[in-house]
Amino acid sequence: VKPIAFGAIQLGDFALPLVFDGGGFLFPLAYILGDVIVEVYGLKASRRSIFIAFALAFIASLTILAVQVSPAADGWENQDAFAAVLGFVPRIVAASLIAFLAGQLMNAWVLDRMRRRTSGRFLRTRLIGSTLVGQLVDTLLFCTIAFAGIITGIDFVMYVVLGYLVKVLAEVVLLPITTRVIKWIRAAESRAASA
Repeated sequence: VKPIAFGAIQLGDFALPLVFDGGGFLFPLAYILGDVIVEVYGLKASRRSIFIAFALAFIASLTILAVQVSPAADGWENQDAFAAVLGFVPRIVAASLIAFLAGQLMNAWVLDRMRRRTSGRFLRTRLIGSTLVGQLVDTLLFCTIAFAGIITGIDFVMYVVLGYLVKVLAEVVLLPITTRVIKWIRAAESRAASA
């Protein structure tokens, strides 16, 4: 996780910092893929893929920890750089895993419930609605677990708000692609089922 600064919004004598984390680039993709799985294959398949992704992220974290604490070979001069960039930070790992699991499960559940209540209509509304809820849960959990007490005051509030807005905006911008992928996969599944 790397906090990324994009300047500040000046409000009179007060500056609101524009800071969010690097996960903002990846998480919209995870939510888009989750939306596709729920829409095409249902809630049960979505849960299965979320738990598999969670397990793989957990295994990857343990692998990074094992590499970090293993003795370096002669000539390896980059241990500090490795630890600084890929270092296992329990608080960040816990925040990432908990937020991913809770946010993805909430996103899938909301999308499935909205699909049932609308009889499968209003796809774009359902995708945006589930994103608003899932990303809120994800962002609040991650930011609070990872950075509460480290980033404080208005900086923390702006970090949470901007992180949430960036992730939601990314999904809204990519919505036309998401809907096309869903339609394409449904058509392919339909052709395969009738063959």
